[in-house]
Amino acid sequence: MSFLDIVKALLPLVVIVGLLYGVLLFIKKYGVSFKGNKAGSVSINVLSSQMIMPKRFISVVRVEDKILVLGVSENSITLLKELEYEDDLENPYTPVESKNGFVDLLKKNLGLR
Repeated sequence: MSFLDIVKALLPLVVIVGLLYGVLLFIKKYGVSFKGNKAGSVSINVLSSQMIMPKRFISVVRVEDKILVLGVSENSITLLKELEYEDDLENPYTPVESKNGFVDLLKKNLGLR
């Protein structure tokens, strides 16, 4: 087997690996999705989470126009209740405004600003 035979055998492999890498870069850049919308464009917000036992939580999550109440454990996630999200009404599940940081609170309490 000569060097030319080895190159002829490896050339298709290199071309196929290059094409697969190009497809991967294309999908990462443009976020191709079969639903027609860009991948990752689904709005998901964790509105609240409460620990009920060690490693067991109840979480309220907003996904697009639905509110999901989930039971979350170390090994599973269980849908407990599904509610419709109504934007026009005052919703008790809206996220809490971001709180001031520790340094801001310290400055405020020390009378600095």
